[in-house]
Amino acid sequence: MEEIDRRIVTLLAKDGRMSFTDLAKETGLSVSAVHQRVRRLERRGVVRGYSALVDYDEIGLPLTAFVSIKPIDPAAPDDAPERLSHLDAIESCHSVAGEESYILKVRVASPLDLEELLQQIRASANVSTRTTVVLSTPFDYRPPRIRTDEDAGDAAR
Repeated sequence: MEEIDRRIVTLLAKDGRMSFTDLAKETGLSVSAVHQRVRRLERRGVVRGYSALVDYDEIGLPLTAFVSIKPIDPAAPDDAPERLSHLDAIESCHSVAGEESYILKVRVASPLDLEELLQQIRASANVSTRTTVVLSTPFDYRPPRIRTDEDAGDAAR
């Protein structure tokens, strides 16, 4: 990826609503050149979309937890993501190495809702669970550090 594209991706990761005019000012390109580059990054799948950052406390989902799951029967098909996709409280599902198969990030309104969700997860996917409740989040949604060509050269040395 070209350095200028890395810069554009970094800027959009910090502010997905940044205008083409502001991107042009920050990168030294023309507005039309920035527009073409952003569209190309979108077509390539580098920029996969844009979304709003939500205050979950304000919308009534103050409890965040990480739920590690592993199949009760290790010989069973590895289809937990498909079996759990209907549960809206699951924000993300990560396949992981280690004792568990997946880690789920969930958001619910209360401990009782978490308890009910855990029962649904166990029943839907035939898994055991281990839950970690989030007490606070000092930072979240950090933009990625995008490696430059210079960084790659440093790593090779």
